[in-house]
Amino acid sequence: MITRAVTIEDIDDLYLTWNGHINGSALYRRALREEMELRDVDPNELRDLFERAREQGYTKDEIVDETNRYADLKALVDDAEE
Repeated sequence: MITRAVTIEDIDDLYLTWNGHINGSALYRRALREEMELRDVDPNELRDLFERAREQGYTKDEIVDETNRYADLKALVDDAEE
């Protein structure tokens, strides 16, 4: 069985390559990916931590109020699991 995975990032890059006009949404996502890479944050791990925090009962607003960086979110999730 052949499996295929095309990410939104791949589609953004393809679209930006094809078109000469500015696609603000794709550029924004690309900038976020580059910033995460610069700060050594894996987007998949961030997504997992966010989902785990939500499963623990935190709302998005509570997460924002109690954290302001990746390490804070990880500590919040880890502390709640102990």
